[in-house]
Formats: sequence, structure tokens, C-alpha cells
Amino acid sequence: MQNGDVVIVFDCGATNVRVIAIDIKGEILASESFPNNTQPDPFYPAYRIWDVNEIWDKMCRASRKVISRINKSRVTGVTVTTFGVDGTFFDKSGKMLYPVISWQCERTNSIMAKISKYISVSELYTECGVLPFTFNTINKLIWFAEKKPEIIRKSSRFLFMPSIFSFLLTGEMVNDMTMAGTSMLTNLSTRSFSEKIIRKIKFPFEKIGSPVEAGTIIGQVNTIASEETGIPEGIPVVATGHDTQFAIFGSGAEKNQPVLSSGTWEILMARSEGFMAGKDQLKMGITTEFDSIQGLYNIGNQWIASGMIEWARRNLYGDIKDDVYNIMISGAEKVPQGCNGVKVNPKFYEELKGKPGGQITGLTLETTRDEIYRAMLEALSLRLVEGKKALEDAGGFKTESILCVGGGSKNRLWNRLRANYTGVPIKIISHKETTVLGASLFVQAACGNASSPEEARAAIDYKTEIIEPET
Repeated sequence: MQNGDVVIVFDCGATNVRVIAIDIKGEILASESFPNNTQPDPFYPAYRIWDVNEIWDKMCRASRKVISRINKSRVTGVTVTTFGVDGTFFDKSGKMLYPVISWQCERTNSIMAKISKYISVSELYTECGVLPFTFNTINKLIWFAEKKPEIIRKSSRFLFMPSIFSFLLTGEMVNDMTMAGTSMLTNLSTRSFSEKIIRKIKFPFEKIGSPVEAGTIIGQVNTIASEETGIPEGIPVVATGHDTQFAIFGSGAEKNQPVLSSGTWEILMARSEGFMAGKDQLKMGITTEFDSIQGLYNIGNQWIASGMIEWARRNLYGDIKDDVYNIMISGAEKVPQGCNGVKVNPKFYEELKGKPGGQITGLTLETTRDEIYRAMLEALSLRLVEGKKALEDAGGFKTESILCVGGGSKNRLWNRLRANYTGVPIKIISHKETTVLGASLFVQAACGNASSPEEARAAIDYKTEIIEPET
């Protein structure tokens, strides 16, 4: 094992490709990023793909800059995290056979709509626990089977996005469990790919492989990758994977500890020992993925949040140019609970039987924008209550507190309303890079700097602020 204490995290997001050096205390020593974007599919220009070579070039440039700013002898390991579901096929020689279809591509919309010709949505959901999104990996495999069967025949392995870059670092083709859990191809009970699902879509089971658990050393930085990235040859490369799972772990969440990631969308997830994936959970919009730790599940629910707040800012507070958010919050704090009868249905980005779902009711000639804004915060706080109950029902636990991260965690009024409506403390942590931190903790353990990721996490000072519910 290495003697260093610094982890290099390659973090590929939809908007930015980043490389970050983070030490055992969770301190970021160096960071470099480049914008990321999809490209037209060279074979189908109306569709969108990720250009792996372009992303890898950005990763290498960012890595060389990061390595130049730190003592490279301190590097103990490397890992890769990305968004879920995406990947593509490679042959035995390591040649990529088709570009990576982006989750933003619409080519699989019709496949999900007709998935029942392979397997019913209810049976699929009961087996894997993942909501039937059109971008799920299962739809991409079916697209290849229907449109490009020769690609599957020539292939040796389907690699998910993090594994593609780990392959470029090590030469080893290994998928990880957290990415598998996003695919709609797994069995929740066995924590493995589902033979039932894969058999029903007529995909060769051996070409998806057996995924490894997070924290597994899958190889070492090889000579070519060392020259391209600046990372010393022989440094261990450790499997992590899907960014969401490591953000949850990196937030400090324990078992049955809901984490609210508050941004354009709010995603409420909990690390639970149990799960339910039936018609009630499907109706409630519960999705369940594998936790980064074996034996646990990440139960999640999501809804539009700051996207609606931005609508209010643009349309109701457009005359304010400076310090607009603080002015919005200060004004709404003066409005009494109940907003003088103004109510908001927060389904601004959803549809109900073909009709827009978002509504503002109770308006009078005296209604103010502050009343409307506060009504939005109250509606979103009520939506959090619904999400909390759905998670508790699916996971079989009772919430004692909620961790809140992301941009929406900075809103003092919203936090107070969240605590009051849910009846549990809201905990705000200071660490902003929870995905990178969470992934790095698994590397620290794999490389011998801690006995487990949990022990590595215990050394992190989160500087937590607690908002108690008002009695």
C-alpha cells in the first residue's frame, strides 16, 4: 500500500469535468475543471453522445495541473465518479465500439414507452426498484439490440462511465456496484445483476460482468496513463462510481439518516437496511439504488424545488438587481404562516393528465410577491414531509433528523420551515464537496489509511449547524 494521504478524484459531471486532490482530513489541496457537454452522435446527428476522448483529454489536462500543485509523493490512490446509467461496449482489445449514449439523448424514449413487450413495468420495478426513466441503461441495451446488434456481437464487455476512465487508467475492465444499481438491470435482494431482467431483454449476461464493491482496488495507474495524467505509475486505482451514492456517504449520513440535496431539484435519500418496491412506492416516485456499503440501500424521492424559486425570482423580483435572494427571504420572513390565504401547488414542472400541475391560489388585489414566495417555501416544506413519510414507509424507519446540502441549504427561512413542518432537526454541513469527499474515504480505506470508509469519515470535521423545530 501507499504511504501517502492524498486521493486524486476524477469527477465527471454533466456540466464540468473535474480533477481534485483531497487529503485524509477532507481538505481540498488542488482542483481543476473544464466544461463538459454532449456532442451530436456521428451516426445519428439528432441524438446526443458523450465524447470519451474529449472528456479524457480534459481529465488528463486537469490532472497534470493538479499534480503540479501538490507533492506527488503524497498521492495514495485514484478513483473516478460520474453520473449514472451511461456506458458503452468494448471489444477484447479495449476498442470502444460505439460512442457513449448520453442520458440527455431522446433516442430511448420510445423504448421505455414500449418496454412491456419485454417485461412489464411493475415486474421490472419490483425486481430492481429503479423508477422507469427513459434514460435508464436497460433502454440503451435494448436500443443496441434493436438498432445495432452487430455492436453487441463484437463486444466483450459493457462498461459504465466511471469504468471507462478506470480502464484508461489501468487497462482493466471492471464495473462497480453503485453504477450497476442505477441501470434498471439489477435485483435488489441479491445485490447483483438480475438474470430475470437480462434474460427477458435477451442480452448476453456475460457481457455485463460481475460488478465489484466500492473500495475494491481494480488496478494501478499504468505507464501510458501516468504520462498522460502526471500521476505516478503504480498508484492504486480504486472503484467508487455513481456520484449520488458517494455524496450521501460523504455528507456524514448514518443508517436511516435522510439527506436532502437541495438544488434545482430536491432529492431526498436515506441509507436504509430495508426497502419496499411495490405499486405504492412506484406511485409515490420512490427509487431504490444500492448504497456504497454492502447491505444498505439508498431510497430516494425527488421534486422540483429551486427551479420554482428561480421562476419567482425572474417573474416577481425582476426589478431587484443586487442581493435579491436576501431581500426575498427578508420579505417572506415578515409574512405570517399561511401566507394570508395564498397557497401554491408546487408541481410546476409536472403534468397531471395532460394539464399543467403548478398553481397559485388564494390571490387577492392585496396579495404581495412576498406572500407568494413564502407560500412556495411552505408548499415545498410540505412536499418534504410527504417525501420523508414515503422514505420511512419504504425503508421501515423513523427519521430523527435530516441532513441538508446544496444551494437550497443556505436559505435560513426555508430551513426553519423545513424543521417546523417535518418536526425534526435540520442539520446543515459546511463541506461543499460531498461526492468527492465520500469517494476519497473509500480510497483512504482501500489504501490502508483507515480500517474502513466509516473510520476515515470519523476524522472529518463537518462543522454542522442544527436548526431545531419550533415548539
